[in-house]
Amino acid sequence: MSRFPKARRNECIFTARALEVVVGKGRGVYLVRVNRRVDHCEGLGPGGNFELDWFELYAVSPEGRIIERYQYAP
Repeated sequence: MSRFPKARRNECIFTARALEVVVGKGRGVYLVRVNRRVDHCEGLGPGGNFELDWFELYAVSPEGRIIERYQYAP
């Protein structure tokens, strides 16, 4: 969320409400995927200027330290 524009932090799409987190366990790390879920926000009509398939993927140590970050946005 720290990467979202501060000027737009009151819009649903730029809040935690529009995020979904999926956690899986890999070999010695946790894989954490953060998805943007625009369908969690009401009132989004045509002409929105945001990515529909936005996500970030992290490799996280068992102690909670981010080892690697991969950002994807089409």
